[in-house]
Amino acid sequence: MSKKIASARISEASSELLKELNNSLPFDKLLYREDIQGSLAHAFMLSRQGIISKDDFSLIEKGLKEILGEIENGTFSLDRDDEDIHMAIEGYLTTKIGDAGKRLHTARSRNDQVALDFRLYVQKNTLILAKLLHENIETLLELASKHTATLLPGMTHLQHAQPINFAYHMMAYAVMFKRDHERFMSSYDRNNYSPIGCAALAGTPHPIDRDITASKLGFREPTLNCLDTVSDRDFALEVLFNISTMMMHISRLSEELILWSSSEFRWITLDDRHATGSSIMPQKKNPDIPELLRGKTGRVNGNLVGLLTVMKGLPLAYNKDMQEDKEGVFDSVKTATLSLKVLNEMMALLKVNEENMNRACMIGHLSATDLADYLVKKIGMPFRDAYHIVGNVVNLAEEQGVDISELSLEQLQSIEPHIGIDVLDILDNNASMNARTSKGGTATVRALEQIELMREWMKNLKI
Repeated sequence: MSKKIASARISEASSELLKELNNSLPFDKLLYREDIQGSLAHAFMLSRQGIISKDDFSLIEKGLKEILGEIENGTFSLDRDDEDIHMAIEGYLTTKIGDAGKRLHTARSRNDQVALDFRLYVQKNTLILAKLLHENIETLLELASKHTATLLPGMTHLQHAQPINFAYHMMAYAVMFKRDHERFMSSYDRNNYSPIGCAALAGTPHPIDRDITASKLGFREPTLNCLDTVSDRDFALEVLFNISTMMMHISRLSEELILWSSSEFRWITLDDRHATGSSIMPQKKNPDIPELLRGKTGRVNGNLVGLLTVMKGLPLAYNKDMQEDKEGVFDSVKTATLSLKVLNEMMALLKVNEENMNRACMIGHLSATDLADYLVKKIGMPFRDAYHIVGNVVNLAEEQGVDISELSLEQLQSIEPHIGIDVLDILDNNASMNARTSKGGTATVRALEQIELMREWMKNLKI
């Protein structure tokens, strides 16, 4: 059988350069499972509708299952002179079973076939990534539960701002990952519609039943409009956007891990399994994993922009440009899957250096806002007046070379005589952290609440 299965109109052999440009088998062979899954469902429907005979269906079913086994055990190589995975499998099927194999493509185009296979791949991996996010959230919750009273400086502009606890900081990332999880699941639900049966762009005159194939393949129902369906790659763009957003969150966490593991901070220690040494400096321990995760964010962002650019000017319906839709998705899915796995392993073995974190809280006058709030509540002073008085107190502490919490009552009263002895307890960093009891705040009681609420959310998840 000719390799150019889909070239009835073309009489001359393709240019070698065209073959090289047009050949997508080196990357779309990744879709062999989805292609066989879709073909089995399509053949079942054709048989049920009387479009092909039951005998033909039996031959097709047996042949496709044999091909699947041969691909997976390595006895059938897909590195052949076929232009894509779809033609490779169909051609080999026809070689194996004869004319019955030629009937498989009845009421189907490569346009809806490709749309189906790619959508099945994206849907499957969307659930895999959601599950990996779930595991990462669990690890963050476990880490947070051990450190609800561990102080560290909360920052703005990378400057010490107010005392928080480490659990609260980890919960910020858990909440980011929760949003990521929700995005993946929302995309899964929104895109859970079957493209098969749309044929080239306008449907088919054959008496097919698209509900049968949709049900067999686990979709909610068939897509509504075939012209849109064969040219739709929103599902691919969504998974790329979801991955890019998730990797941006991972990159932010990675940046903090890099900073915190440095000699300047020494707040955390990465397990030796997740760091490397230097080829020349024997003392070095480099945070390679978070650095690589931070770097791979640029890679997935590029894949998203690439597909957006491919799709931006395409008229309806299918255009060959859309062959460029898959490699970026395959790459981003692979990158995201590995990133989530290694991040989870690294965070599970992370060592938190509590003493160094607590020591860092004595730099930057973290309880300054508490003194301003004290003046407002105790004396009834307008906040802006209190703000300037505290500025003077901070200047005094700087002159003395101490933290604001280390000033004596007499020194504080030299700036504002109405300050009482009760202020000394308020300026304590631990008291400052636990004073922030508003919902969503850093107080230990609120951090524990956030952990519990997140665990309740996770219990009710259905993946």
